[in-house]
Amino acid sequence: MIRVKRSTVNGQRSSVNRQPLLVFFLLFVFFSCNSPYIPKPTGYFKINFPEKKYQEFNKPGYPYTFEYPVYANVIKDTTFFDSSTENPWWVNVDFPQFNARIYLSYKIIGQYKLDSLLNDAYNLTNKHSIKASFIDDSIMNISNNVHGTFFKVEGDVATADQFFLTDSTKNFIRGALYFNATPNQDSLRPVNNFLVEDMKHLINTFRWK
Repeated sequence: MIRVKRSTVNGQRSSVNRQPLLVFFLLFVFFSCNSPYIPKPTGYFKINFPEKKYQEFNKPGYPYTFEYPVYANVIKDTTFFDSSTENPWWVNVDFPQFNARIYLSYKIIGQYKLDSLLNDAYNLTNKHSIKASFIDDSIMNISNNVHGTFFKVEGDVATADQFFLTDSTKNFIRGALYFNATPNQDSLRPVNNFLVEDMKHLINTFRWK
C-alpha cells in the first residue's frame, strides 16, 4: 500500500497557495468586462419556396397576354387611389403566400404623348431616390413589338423593382412589385429575388394582341 505523506507546519496541514489562481480569475473578469460587444446578426425565418411553374393570362378583350406563376392570382384592378381606373385593362398579379403584388397599369398612347408616359414612369421611380442607395435602369427589347425599361432600386423602399413596356405607337403598360409590409431590404431580399424571377418571366413572355 502506498501512503501519501502530508507535510505539516506547527502541527497544521499546509494549505495550497491560492494567490496565482485568484490573480488569474481577476484578470479574466477584467478582460471579459472590457472586451468589445459583438452583436449577433439578425436571423430570419427560413422560407420554403414553391416550384416554378407558369400559366398563361389571355383573356378575351384584353390588349395583351403574358405568363404568370401557378401560385399567383390575376385580379382585375378597379380602383386607383380611391378613383376608378381609366380603362378596364388594369390588373394585379397577387402572391398571397408572400403578401406581395405586381401592379399592372395599362394606358393607350393615343390618349397621351409617349414622352409624357415615359417621363411619368421615370418620375415615379425617382420618387424613391431619398431612401434609395442607387437606381439602376436596364433597357429591354423583348420582341419586335415589345420593348421597355426595367428599374432596380436598392434600399429600404416601397417597391424595389419596376418596369414599363410599350410598342411606341398604341400600347403602354407599367408594372411595379409591392409588398404589404414595412420596407426592409434585408428581410425581404430572399422573397424579392424569388418574385423578381417571376416578374422577369412575365416581361419576357409579354405580347400585345
